[in-house]
Amino acid sequence: MKKALFYGGSFLILFSSCSDTPDRLGRLDLVKWRQDRGGCNGLRSMLVPDLKAVQQDLKGRSSNEIGQLLGRPDINQIADRAQKFYIYFLEKGPHCEDTRLKSNAPTVAIRMGAIGLATEVTFQNGLP
Repeated sequence: MKKALFYGGSFLILFSSCSDTPDRLGRLDLVKWRQDRGGCNGLRSMLVPDLKAVQQDLKGRSSNEIGQLLGRPDINQIADRAQKFYIYFLEKGPHCEDTRLKSNAPTVAIRMGAIGLATEVTFQNGLP
């Protein structure tokens, strides 16, 4: 009986973790966001107000959840004390022509703490 309950609970957890990626987070259109890699198509710049409206909803989410919602970060920056930043460009810049070029285009940086949860969401020009 205990084994059946354990396996049933494990199946439920596994099944619920394989859900589809949502199309929206609040008013933020995640499909458009993910389609505009590097902000090079001009879609992300129009979505900034919607992103700012849900920035508190991103805090506390795992790095896997952030990656699933917003897509692979444009830059994955390692910081001290086992922290990292997921950085997404918000507008077109030199990085669109050559990813090796430094860009001061507006970005959003999501800081991941040592345990892999988002702790801070900041907006700035260039890298944090």
